[in-house]
Amino acid sequence: MQMISLPLFWTIILDIIAWFFFHMIISVLCFKLPLASFQNNAFWSRIYRWEDSGNLWHRLFRVKSWKGRLIDGASLFKKGYQKKTLHGVNRSELKTFAEETKRAELTHWASILPAPLFFLWNPPLAGFLMIVYAVVFNLPFIITQRYNRGRIEKMLS
Repeated sequence: MQMISLPLFWTIILDIIAWFFFHMIISVLCFKLPLASFQNNAFWSRIYRWEDSGNLWHRLFRVKSWKGRLIDGASLFKKGYQKKTLHGVNRSELKTFAEETKRAELTHWASILPAPLFFLWNPPLAGFLMIVYAVVFNLPFIITQRYNRGRIEKMLS
């Protein structure tokens, strides 16, 4: 329900600033989580049998053909973990990579959550468009992390 009414220009400016703020805050908070937080196999990060070790994502979306064009959020942080390529193939490096894909996936799931707040200052149609934006923008990153982690977990088993 729209509680704040602004001229269109200021609504658009507020939308841009708000999305930038939410993306940055969520990214920083997830980056600050210790890597040990991602050693578990939580329901949201578990690779399920139906995902066929990540191959499902390639069959449905041809992930290999576009994943290299996605921006790696680690480039925003000097100490971020780059996920464009494997850092090595020993067990320890593969586990670290898999944990970092969980961190990235959590970041993108959490980045969808603020979308309903945009109904506070946007008309209903624009509020729904903000939800669509949040899902469409973050889903390729989520799919890529699940695809990569499925392949890594297969290598580890």
